[in-house]
Amino acid sequence: MSTDHKVAPEEIALGVVIGRTAEFFDFFVYGIGSVLVFPSLFFPFVDPLTGTIYSFMVFSLAFIARPIGSMIFMTVDRLHGRGVKLTAAMLMLGFSTAVISFLPGYDQIGAASIFLLGVCRVGQGLALGGAWDGLSSLLSLNAPRGRRGWYAMMPQLGAPLGFLLASGLFAYFVINLTAEDFLGWGWRYPFYVAFTINVVALFARLRLVATDEFVRQLESRELMPVSVADMFAAQGRFVLIGAFVPLASFALFHLVTIFPLSWVTLFSDRSSGGFLLVQCAGAAVGAVAIVMSGIIADRIGRRPLLAICAALIAVFSAVTPWLLGGGSTGQTAFIVLGFGLLGLSFGQASGAVTSNFSSQYRYTGAALTSDLSWLIGAGFAPLVALGFSSRFGLGWVSVYLLSGAVCTLASLLFNKLETQESSSGQRVRPASR
Repeated sequence: MSTDHKVAPEEIALGVVIGRTAEFFDFFVYGIGSVLVFPSLFFPFVDPLTGTIYSFMVFSLAFIARPIGSMIFMTVDRLHGRGVKLTAAMLMLGFSTAVISFLPGYDQIGAASIFLLGVCRVGQGLALGGAWDGLSSLLSLNAPRGRRGWYAMMPQLGAPLGFLLASGLFAYFVINLTAEDFLGWGWRYPFYVAFTINVVALFARLRLVATDEFVRQLESRELMPVSVADMFAAQGRFVLIGAFVPLASFALFHLVTIFPLSWVTLFSDRSSGGFLLVQCAGAAVGAVAIVMSGIIADRIGRRPLLAICAALIAVFSAVTPWLLGGGSTGQTAFIVLGFGLLGLSFGQASGAVTSNFSSQYRYTGAALTSDLSWLIGAGFAPLVALGFSSRFGLGWVSVYLLSGAVCTLASLLFNKLETQESSSGQRVRPASR
């Protein structure tokens, strides 16, 4: 515990980026494993397509467990403090991922292997719900006037950085090992190193959380956990609005990361290792686009940027079947364009409507809004996209993307009307662009 350390916005931003990178690394390692490893290891009794669909069913469990984890760890926060909550959640996240590296396959222990995989996946989801530490909200509230978009995009950089690290590790082993060696032992290394990465991220965040200055800032901003029931009773409508606002971004999220890898692996002769390198390049484009989203949002506003991006994603959905089905060139174009659009929209997806919450409910409300957004927009995306496209064609991927864009535009409009109505009723709302 430090009593004299002053917490600057730049230091909060660094802690958030490191923490988010570790979280996304764990989830992307699992997502890539769901395509390249788990169908053969845990579902060898069915064909590769069915095995991948089964694998994506297990993949979805974490997103179902995430809001439950938030509620459990909010109680831990209230009773034992944020440091205890964060330590337990991050160690649980790293442990759940690392244990997967030791799991035997279906050929060794039968259906028990699938059960253990599901337990680890649920553990990831519960832990990620508990990893919410309030740093993003505090960073947003401490952002200089006119720079809210810039500071809002910083936590989102964890997604492309986590994907770069996960896909880069997998690409190395896929390219340099035989298929037998990769499935035998090579795939286990990315899962194994997750625990170390999470420990590093934990200390980077505890360095901020376990300071008197941080506690004082949280208390002065009223960023403290409250009862979920009380929050829903007072401002539950903002959770529902906020959950649908980023759907265009979240629908696109797994459709440029996990789903195309499954499509290329199952339905083309393209090397999965080479395609992972293409996705690494796409993630770099996404990171640049996230930075650009901060600059653009500070000029035109976060909500207008989200609306523009939703419209662009709707247009992008129309060409998706031709790009993904257009061979190596079309697939590469899909990845680069998709990551660019994802970066612009995802960069501002988290901060656009959390300002609707009063300070008393922002900590809990922002956490549950994020959980529901991931569940509705991204949790079932690979499963739905692969299931429908494999049977009815890639046009159904367009339908999925388009539905997310429509939900985003409708939610932004509803949120604007809600804010205008509240303002006319003389209710004070924190300023937000």
